[in-house]
Amino acid sequence: MKVLVAVDGSPASLDAVSLAGALVDPAADEVAIYFSPAELNRRLPWGPQLVEGATAALFTEACGRLPTGMARQPEAIVSVKSPAVGILESASGWKADLIVVGSRGTGSLERLLLGSVSRAVVHGAQLPVLVARAAPAAGLKVLVCHHPASAPALASALGRLHWPTGTTGRTIAVAESLLAAPLPPWVQQRVRDPDTAAIARAWEAEHDSEVAGITGRARAFAATLPAALGGGEPVVLEGNPGDRINAYTRSEGIDLVVVGRTPADTLSRWLLGSTSEAVLSGSPASVLLVPVDKAAT
Repeated sequence: MKVLVAVDGSPASLDAVSLAGALVDPAADEVAIYFSPAELNRRLPWGPQLVEGATAALFTEACGRLPTGMARQPEAIVSVKSPAVGILESASGWKADLIVVGSRGTGSLERLLLGSVSRAVVHGAQLPVLVARAAPAAGLKVLVCHHPASAPALASALGRLHWPTGTTGRTIAVAESLLAAPLPPWVQQRVRDPDTAAIARAWEAEHDSEVAGITGRARAFAATLPAALGGGEPVVLEGNPGDRINAYTRSEGIDLVVVGRTPADTLSRWLLGSTSEAVLSGSPASVLLVPVDKAAT
């Protein structure tokens, strides 16, 4: 597996290197460290010699956060392109299987008007992108979001990563249809009426059937994941998927959320949003976004 990690010298980008290092197999995987001296020179207008020295020092620092004894020496990729463009073009030219970027948590207004490098890379990439928000914790806790359309892509991507000792994982699925919600109060209050009672019984039967189906599919999906990630009964919740996934992530102290991303046009994302957008924007954890063929949805 070939992993390209983009760094800019910030603590967030170096945390991204550390997280990537925890997920690569030092005996088999290749790592490239991407850096743009032009970005450093823009922020700190040094002379070429100092920029060259800073680039070398940053590469050395990044390599120090990878596992010792890498069978293949990490490669340095330097580009003069703007950050997002340079990362995407370099990943394509190097034939990367995964891009890793750090997230510095810019304010919502800046994200809305200008976007961020990590967001631009996510939307421009045709391969999985890991947006790191913290260095790896001891005993990595992973939450894998199940949806039938994204299941094959997620299982394939997760099967290629190296999961460190102590990693634990759970699968989560969210029932979002109206009939997958509990009986609403307005029906409960009128169950003495024969017609309403029939509605209540049908609603509850539909609810139980829907949740059982979701649970069964999530359980079958969990069985296809690496052993470290597929343990435990799937978590099945009801409501808005993005909100419920983010709330569970916070309450359980999840370190990494894995979610499928279906390509969508800008207007659709603006009007309707998506689960991957909601998770990327609102999750306190690092997020691995795996592209899903739109034809599969």
